[in-house]
Amino acid sequence: MRAADAFIVQRRSTGKKTVTAGYPWFADWGRDAMISLPGLTLVTRRFQEAREILLTFAEHSRRGLLPNAFFDGARVPVYNTVDASLWFIHAAQRYLAYTGDLDFVRERLYPVIKEIVRWYAEGTDYNTGMAEDGLISAGSPEVQLTWMDARVDQWVVTPRHGKAVEINALWYNALCILEKLSRLCGEEFPGPVRPGLVKDSFLQQFWDEKRGCLYDVVSPEGVDSRVRPNQLLAVSLPHTMLSREQGLRVVGKVWRELYVTYGLRSLSPSDGEYRGIYTGDRFQRDGAYHQGTAWGWLMGPFITAIRRVHGYSPASRETALRLIRPFRDQLRDHGAGYISEIFDGDEPALPRGCIAQAWSVAEVLRAYLEDVLEMGPPGDPATL
Repeated sequence: MRAADAFIVQRRSTGKKTVTAGYPWFADWGRDAMISLPGLTLVTRRFQEAREILLTFAEHSRRGLLPNAFFDGARVPVYNTVDASLWFIHAAQRYLAYTGDLDFVRERLYPVIKEIVRWYAEGTDYNTGMAEDGLISAGSPEVQLTWMDARVDQWVVTPRHGKAVEINALWYNALCILEKLSRLCGEEFPGPVRPGLVKDSFLQQFWDEKRGCLYDVVSPEGVDSRVRPNQLLAVSLPHTMLSREQGLRVVGKVWRELYVTYGLRSLSPSDGEYRGIYTGDRFQRDGAYHQGTAWGWLMGPFITAIRRVHGYSPASRETALRLIRPFRDQLRDHGAGYISEIFDGDEPALPRGCIAQAWSVAEVLRAYLEDVLEMGPPGDPATL
């Protein structure tokens, strides 16, 4: 847990805590901070720091978007992200689950959550908005908005414009959270659409029965059927649209095609664009960044999904522990007490990128404490 300490820092411009995404070169990124918050602050019981981090980003919400990044020296943050705001809603829910601090959530976070949902429904920057079917569409071929955001000059490597699978999993999760939170706050549901409609549309458009997995993106150009790890969030998030059988099939597909020792590949090796070694010049490295390179942070949702679809059985707990064990070697031998940002998609999955990445540490730590040791908040399935 000591590894978590180094990523929680003071932001001079806000006077509050924030999360440095990675050492030695990343500043604080909204997406990374929100994904990392449960593992860095909630499972470690750093609740005051969690509040400050949530407020740092909530106070900079604009048109329903949280900052993608605060860059040192820049007067204003940048907002080119479609998922940071939805991860914020997830982080707020996890904060409430761990602390029971409804007063703080009601007064400081709930208004921001309602604004996020309203803007996503009505439409905001970067062509982000809700379609008639209740699903969220965003982006264009010229802009990167999801976590697969590599760009070299004018080349957007993985634009993923349209309806991205994990964005709509997060959207459904956010609507379910808003539905429950509005009841706790004594209000009528303020959402633009009920979660049930989103679920029906999602399953109709994303589920590939023949392959037993989800499409990565649905757009006017058609469906992107490449096997990527993004679909896993439709299983691992607290509110899922998939049946247990569908979840089992997704987890099986991900395990067979994407799992390596230290994370999940960003693209299946069966794809012609797969790049299994992160090396070369800037174009080659960024061309591999989300085209086969494995990411340590994805081990968190992978383990959570495994435990969920197997009903939190003792056998699934042993599987989760087995998946986490190799990170002890990474902490000792390569990361100087931390976990690297990325790993080669080809075994032996050598560490690459930042030597210390916040969400890699956070998600492995969260999965270990919540899914292996079963030390999550009261009422979580793993603690029943």
